[in-house]
Amino acid sequence: MSTPLMVGAVAYTPNVVTIWEGMREHFREGPAEMDFVLFSNYGRQVDALLDGTIDIAWNTNLAWLRTVAQTDGACQALAMRDTDTVFRTIFVARSGSAMHGLESLRAKTLALGSKDSAQAAILPVHFLSEAGLDSDAVKLLRINSDVGKHGDTGRSELDALRAVLDDKADAAAIGVNTWDAIGREELMPGAFEVVWESPTYSHCNFTALPTLPPERVAPWLDQLFAMDWDNPEHRPILEMEGLKKWVAPKLEGYASLIEAVKEQGIPPRW
Repeated sequence: MSTPLMVGAVAYTPNVVTIWEGMREHFREGPAEMDFVLFSNYGRQVDALLDGTIDIAWNTNLAWLRTVAQTDGACQALAMRDTDTVFRTIFVARSGSAMHGLESLRAKTLALGSKDSAQAAILPVHFLSEAGLDSDAVKLLRINSDVGKHGDTGRSELDALRAVLDDKADAAAIGVNTWDAIGREELMPGAFEVVWESPTYSHCNFTALPTLPPERVAPWLDQLFAMDWDNPEHRPILEMEGLKKWVAPKLEGYASLIEAVKEQGIPPRW
């Protein structure tokens, strides 16, 4: 019997256990069995990938860049969710604010999520800078309420939205998944409107080192890509993980975050 591939994921919410138990079950009957290890934060997970404790890491975009930095580019992205190829940052304000576009944020306060959240902190600052709006033009209210999980919990984004409702900020930067959840779950129905949407960029991916043999990777990827939205056994796991199908990595989608990390002097590890 071959040794199962060990996949790492960060336990940012209780249903992560359910997701990965379902993934393990999907791979159980095929040629590439897997098991999983859960981590409390992405720093630990990246370290575990680098020291060989796990074979594959389910990384955020920032964790991917940090793996690239610590391996001098000697790592590979294996796959991502379809939703990871079209991720966006949304700037929102109170409904009826009459704010529209980045320029409307001049002399205003923008609430940001955790400092290690690409979608709610790092990229928002980058997009403002591209538009000529530096820290003198827009006041930044930073809310670091879930550092280590790269914004996965969404907690800091909800805190940023609360800051707007409490008149501590004029607008908030959130990821498109949080924006969609507000509407889907009616957490704050009708309270906010979109001020600006970013260009799309890439988010999470499965990351491996080149020491993982291709003959082990290929059958695992085949099984991953075989997960089918129309299969009633697969759909619950895909829904919980926020995708309809697994796709090949879109590496060009990391360009904006690469620039942002350089501009802001964000280190390879914290």
